[in-house]
Amino acid sequence: MRRLSTAAISREGRDTLLLLAVLALSIAPHLPRLPLWSSISTGVAILLRARMAWRDDPLPPRSVLLVCLAIGMGLTVWTFNTLFGREAGVTLVCLLAGLKTLELRARRDAFVVTSLGFFLILTQFLYSQSLFIAVLMVVVLMGMLTSLVLAQRPLGRPSIWSATKIAWRSVLMGIPVMLALYVLFPRMGPLWSVPSDAGPRTGLSDRIKLGHVSELAQDDTVAMRIKFIDIPPITSKLYFRGPVLDFFDGRNWMARPRNPALISSDEVYPPRPAGQVTRYQVTVEPSKVSTVPLLDGTLLAAPTAPHTEPQIVRDGLSWTATQPLLDRAQIDAQAWLNIAHGPQEGSPLLRDWLQLPPGYNPRSIAWARTLRQRQDLIGADPKLLSDAVLQHIRQEPFRYTMTPGDAYLDENGQPERDLIDRFWLDRRSGFCEHYATAYVVVMRAMGVPSRVVTGYQGAEINPVDGWFVVRNSDAHAWAEFWQPGTGWVRVDPTGAVAPERIERARQAFGRRNTLPGPLSNIDPALWGRLRNYMDASNHRWNLWVLQYSRHRQMQLLKDWGFDSPSATDLIRLCGIVIACTSVMGIAWLWWTRPRTPRTPWRRPLMRVHRVLTSAGLPAPDDCPAPAPALTWAKRLEQLAVSASLQATQTSLIDALKQLDALRYAPQAEQGRQFRQQRSALIQTIQQQAQQWRAIKRRDRAN
Repeated sequence: MRRLSTAAISREGRDTLLLLAVLALSIAPHLPRLPLWSSISTGVAILLRARMAWRDDPLPPRSVLLVCLAIGMGLTVWTFNTLFGREAGVTLVCLLAGLKTLELRARRDAFVVTSLGFFLILTQFLYSQSLFIAVLMVVVLMGMLTSLVLAQRPLGRPSIWSATKIAWRSVLMGIPVMLALYVLFPRMGPLWSVPSDAGPRTGLSDRIKLGHVSELAQDDTVAMRIKFIDIPPITSKLYFRGPVLDFFDGRNWMARPRNPALISSDEVYPPRPAGQVTRYQVTVEPSKVSTVPLLDGTLLAAPTAPHTEPQIVRDGLSWTATQPLLDRAQIDAQAWLNIAHGPQEGSPLLRDWLQLPPGYNPRSIAWARTLRQRQDLIGADPKLLSDAVLQHIRQEPFRYTMTPGDAYLDENGQPERDLIDRFWLDRRSGFCEHYATAYVVVMRAMGVPSRVVTGYQGAEINPVDGWFVVRNSDAHAWAEFWQPGTGWVRVDPTGAVAPERIERARQAFGRRNTLPGPLSNIDPALWGRLRNYMDASNHRWNLWVLQYSRHRQMQLLKDWGFDSPSATDLIRLCGIVIACTSVMGIAWLWWTRPRTPRTPWRRPLMRVHRVLTSAGLPAPDDCPAPAPALTWAKRLEQLAVSASLQATQTSLIDALKQLDALRYAPQAEQGRQFRQQRSALIQTIQQQAQQWRAIKRRDRAN
């Protein structure tokens, strides 16, 4: 098999391999999102083209590429039922980029592949705008620009490093304009937002289908970050309240639409603040629900100044935005950790929290009623009944697991009808959602109003910046029951079987400190510190770059002296910046324009040239001005003149030859006396030229 060394690769092959490597890097973050057939096809196309570049093999015929393109479009329609939209579009662009490399022959093809690479850079930000992706795309951008510079220099074999320096120089020249436009260009909705289908895929939901929370707990992405202004609460107090689920249809728990009477219940039974007061600031990542997961007991909350979005309202202890949180939000809040809420006496409003679907989970309901009739619980209040249920969980062989498996599926692979019966009396193994929902069913069966609350529990402090990080893997479900004279009381049945889930710091629960494969030799402490720095950097990136909004623009203009800044002021400033930049660019181009080398003899020879041409002497042919003195002398020797001009002609020729000889005199002789001789010869030529012109006039007059 014929093989080539790296040094023997042709210029075209080297440039092609560079472009393929950068293109592969621009596609790599898309691979987990692409269909398997698209990832394999794109990878095979790029690898085949790399082999051809390495071996200088011929490219495949275009008919083969057309067939592959038709198959790829068909598979895209089969996978997504369309050729349009974000997912189908990105899949098709990746496939087209791979196929286009197989006909990479001329500079025009390189420009097309580079353009596709630039477009792929933009598509990355439809999925993630993290700092890591931004840095990676800067690397890809520099690689694309380097490849573009090489394509613009077809002659010779310029080094990749020289092309990279030109690319960096171009980028550095554009950075001031980029920063100015970033700071001043008006933020107008569609230009600065991501399409709605690019929103978050995970997060809290306004319903529970057994298994949802456990699936969410496998996601280690950040859900929100909290900075406590006061002393942070202990871990067991860190409950961040999400959707309250009070309606059960036998399979799903969901939030019941609030009727006007329930909405006004907060005014009839206002929360009663008590206990430690905690002020904090929270940065909530985008989600597809309108519930804002704030610390349980939060009564005061508002967007962090100068932001005015999102607009949030309180219903009981739950906070809801007027629209789903599709953008990152910063909120200042204040919570009372021992707050009491809900009616203290019986109320018709409590009937909604006693509802159970008829015909579902009959064994659990019968078990609850039997427990209610136990001798020591006859006439007991809800608190004692709750303690009895929790004691049962502690004493029986219940087990906490994040992977309940398929034990709750019937023989057909479908969820069983009586899931609570299966968990409470048979399986006795489940996640927090199993314990919370089963607890509420049992309490309702005993006549105690109760409901399921979802949200997050626990947080991990980042020692780099002091912010607490709550991840989707901290998703949790707990319960509340109604106690006469007190109101709603929080109870966490999970704590009865797995107290470490509630009481320990997050690092002690479910945190994997080991790395897979060859990275397993890295010190876990070192990896943890690196992860903390990365997380803190990403948070600052989110706040300072991604959260730079119209409100911050206006605040910046106020700091600059604008009394009532508006979008018009921003447009004017942008116009001024663009105009000034254009003027400076034109001035720089003029200053760096190619110039004809000037020598000390250019001005004297130009003087001779003007003197001779003004006397009517024809300039030498095919010689740019100013022509050398010897060239002028030869031109004069070729002229046929009258007898009256012959003496002047001879004098001019002699003076020009002397001037030419003086020009090429040794460098050591070019002193003051040299300059005096040059001036005398130029003066002699000028006098002879004037005499030539006078004789010509006299001859014409005669």
